[in-house]
Amino acid sequence: MSENALTPGIIAGRLDAASLAENFSDLHPPLDDHEALVAADRCYFCHDAPCMTACPTTIDIPLFIRQIATGTPEAAAETILNQNILGGMCARVCPTETLCEEVCVREAAEGKPVLIGQLQRYATDVLMATGKHPFARAEPTGKKVAVVGAGPAGLACAHRLAMLGHDVVVFDGRNKPGGLNEFGIASYKSVDGFAEREVDWLLQIGGITIKTGKRLGREVALADLRAAYDAVFLAIGLGGVNALGLAGEDKDGLSDAVDFIAELRQTGDLTKLPIGRDVVVIGGGMTAVDAAVQAKLLGALNVSLVYRRGRDRMNASRFEQDLAASKGVRIITNAAPVAVHGNGAVREIEFEYTDNDLNPTGQTFRLPADQVFKAIGQTLEGDDLPVLEARKIAVTGPGRTSVERVWAGGDCAAGGDDLTVTAVAEGRDTAIDIHATLVG
Repeated sequence: MSENALTPGIIAGRLDAASLAENFSDLHPPLDDHEALVAADRCYFCHDAPCMTACPTTIDIPLFIRQIATGTPEAAAETILNQNILGGMCARVCPTETLCEEVCVREAAEGKPVLIGQLQRYATDVLMATGKHPFARAEPTGKKVAVVGAGPAGLACAHRLAMLGHDVVVFDGRNKPGGLNEFGIASYKSVDGFAEREVDWLLQIGGITIKTGKRLGREVALADLRAAYDAVFLAIGLGGVNALGLAGEDKDGLSDAVDFIAELRQTGDLTKLPIGRDVVVIGGGMTAVDAAVQAKLLGALNVSLVYRRGRDRMNASRFEQDLAASKGVRIITNAAPVAVHGNGAVREIEFEYTDNDLNPTGQTFRLPADQVFKAIGQTLEGDDLPVLEARKIAVTGPGRTSVERVWAGGDCAAGGDDLTVTAVAEGRDTAIDIHATLVG
């Protein structure tokens, strides 16, 4: 993003460094030792724990909380990481309010669940602070596996394969690994470079080589990988962004929310990041909320998030919606964009109200905007891929594609729900299936 003479409303330094530092501080400050013990003491340690069933990675939540309660947080971390090697990041970004905490017995009885996500963060942070990596590699199998994509699915798969004794090479198109965790999540959810530190910690298992700047279909080809490796795991995510399909979509000031979030995550000085005075975000998912909230935190005066359906149909959780509202984001629902107005640069976005079936009502309104972010979904990019299903790679069982010795998982594979924790589960389970296939 760059300042443009046609978009005078988009400027840097709307807030000073101190204000920005406060705005982008940790969304959930970590629990201290006493707070963790108090929080753990609220768990009933259910034998048929619904929280464990609700966790996509099936972490034994009652066990790790009991381990915290008995003063052994490092053991708790091992319980977590055995199922979810990216448990530290998932503790920060998982929508626990709609997964494990939503079904917590305390939530049903009192409307206040056990702080499962914060307890998971506490345990994993304690272990990572020691510098220890609690897992070791098995005897070498002599097999080599290529993993394409260094996001949550790719890293989880690579780590489990390395544990099982395989040599793994991870290819990624960006200049550093981490994928969504590094480039696609709001800064206030992952402060102090945690995503990068977690990747460094994960690589301590050994047997994993990371090659950045290697994008599938550009620097590397699937056919070449199949020829050089015993197995290939595709975890390439969704690189494309859906278009609004409106005339004027190429006007200055209108861009993709994912690019805005990535630039914000990688900038070293938030005072240098330009932001508009009147910002409109189009979409209703986590990316839309992250973009809208961060635009407000950067100093935008008016931020509106507009979604074509009702709030009950937004992909962003109610917690995320309420967070946006609490930061001053105006949420407008049942409205679809119909026109972009402006001479060279966007000046207004016109919307039309819709009914619950997305039928236009004929009622329109305009929002002033010098900056507009699209967050209406992402698409799979790439040529010569395995058979697709619903515009994603079709898979059966644990990530098996239509191409022999090629697996896929994470956001690029059909059937998932586009969550970090689900991607980790798919990467882990695919690694186990790859191992079983390679060793017969």
